[in-house]
Amino acid sequence: MSTLAIVEAFRDLPDTRREAGRRHELALCLALFTLAVSAGCRGFLAMGDWLNSYRDELVEWFAPPKNRLPSYSTIRRALLKLDYAAYSHCLANFFEIEPLAGKTIALDGKTLRGSYNAETPASKADPHQAIQLVSVYVVERGLILPVQPVDKKSNEITALPPVLKELAHRGVVFAFDALNTQKKLVYR
Repeated sequence: MSTLAIVEAFRDLPDTRREAGRRHELALCLALFTLAVSAGCRGFLAMGDWLNSYRDELVEWFAPPKNRLPSYSTIRRALLKLDYAAYSHCLANFFEIEPLAGKTIALDGKTLRGSYNAETPASKADPHQAIQLVSVYVVERGLILPVQPVDKKSNEITALPPVLKELAHRGVVFAFDALNTQKKLVYR
């Protein structure tokens, strides 16, 4: 197996897939996923086309066991139970994303479209609210720091103080949207 830096970046992530039938390392699946998305793939079928188009080069670079790359459906299954916060941190470390003093950090809360699950007679999964996240964007560098989750029973206003505490000592300039500029809101 290859020791490319992008594979090594994901080496320590725990693999939650079942042991039986596992042919490809999680680190390889995540490295290929990251590269495919970086190449502009917007779905798993496009990722499959990308893997087929560059198969020979990818096999040469990554040197997978038996010269077999994971299929797009294998990569999809690897992503199903992935700890996205850990993946985000690995990715930020790989790209060495660090906010520098004097740089502008834009903070904004987002609700993931279609992430809620309403209770219906046909649904097989438990109902849950939409997933909310706080994105932290380094404006001058065009980079996103690891996304911060928002507690299910809260909103972005309560999720920002820990992010601010972590970044405030670095001397960055913060930019907020109107929701986070309320008079009664005090960040400590």
